[in-house]
Amino acid sequence: MKTADPELMRAMNRLSVLDVIRRHGPIARVEISERTELSPTTVSAITASLLDDGLILPRHEGDIRSETVRGRPRVMLELNPGAARVVGAKIAANRMVFVVTDFCGTVLATLTLPIRIDRQPISVVADIVEDGVRRCVLDAGLSLADVHSICLGLPGVIEHRSGHIRSSPILRDSNVDFAAEMSSRLDTRTIVESDATAIALGHHWFGRARDLEDMVLVSLEQTLGLGVLHNNRVFRGAGGLSHNLGDLVLGMNSEGVVRLSSQAGETAILSFQHSEARFAEAVRLGRGMAHAQALIEADDSQLITAAVRAGETIGFTIANIVTLFAPPRVIVVGSSLALGELFLKSLRDAYALAMPPSLHDVSELVFDNSGDDFWARGAAAVALYELYESPWSTTGPASSF
Repeated sequence: MKTADPELMRAMNRLSVLDVIRRHGPIARVEISERTELSPTTVSAITASLLDDGLILPRHEGDIRSETVRGRPRVMLELNPGAARVVGAKIAANRMVFVVTDFCGTVLATLTLPIRIDRQPISVVADIVEDGVRRCVLDAGLSLADVHSICLGLPGVIEHRSGHIRSSPILRDSNVDFAAEMSSRLDTRTIVESDATAIALGHHWFGRARDLEDMVLVSLEQTLGLGVLHNNRVFRGAGGLSHNLGDLVLGMNSEGVVRLSSQAGETAILSFQHSEARFAEAVRLGRGMAHAQALIEADDSQLITAAVRAGETIGFTIANIVTLFAPPRVIVVGSSLALGELFLKSLRDAYALAMPPSLHDVSELVFDNSGDDFWARGAAAVALYELYESPWSTTGPASSF
């Protein structure tokens, strides 16, 4: 009978303790033991190591100088904000948004570059990303030598472990080893992640899922993405593959398979009005959904049909996801929410119709309009999470590239 790898178990226990301190600190060791179900001895050993590495700080409750206070002051533990700094970014077709955060995820600087990249060669995209990272780090009063890790979130099919972008609607190249390219340029470990996974972790750390250990996020942007959290950890496919929900097959017709993206993706919704010059310009500038909402309110029949069809298809898809995973909460994010109440009503109605009666009260459906800064902060959370998992010495995290 095989036994668990002791090193792996120590790493998992360390991560568990650090995450409890992040979520509930300042917190006493006894409460950490209760929340992690680790023995007080194990918790004491782990927290002593975290203190030595400078990842956490002690906070004394009570005044140790007062002779009137009996007994020793209670020692509470909290994260050390200065233990590390990371960069997170949301890379979209017509803009890039960067944030720098400390070890607690507090934002130190933000930068938005309104620039179109979807027709540029990968070398040009890399140049722009590099400039954006460097400028945002400088705005935070830091240098790249002060940054421990960088995470770039973008739409598409991405291998988290290798950093390969298999495909992305914002890049004209495919099978790009973007993590290696950016790590070399910036001389800093760079992670490439699905933007849907990044904002899912962002909501778990900072947003609408802070109270949950399990949740599902559906992203309605240029691609239809899926983020899944299970037992406080991001669930990914083989090789760390992201989940591209838009590739889900709905059925077949005379032209072949019908995928979700062809019914509910941004391109499918906006393609109806490309003949109208003003609308086409809004789409080109990344403002298509907002303009579409205005046309829907003006009773444009084609866009109303497209929005209702998209809402119904997404509603049925979410019902299928809930049937499979039964998460306590499904968070829906992305540009399609700008279509307004007509879209949302069709989504809710289809979801209610498709849900099995036995599961009708299992999942809460939440719609969130977080801005680009929050998406970038989610990418920073991915970088921080990997730092939390990394082996540390007193000089910082061990290099893994």
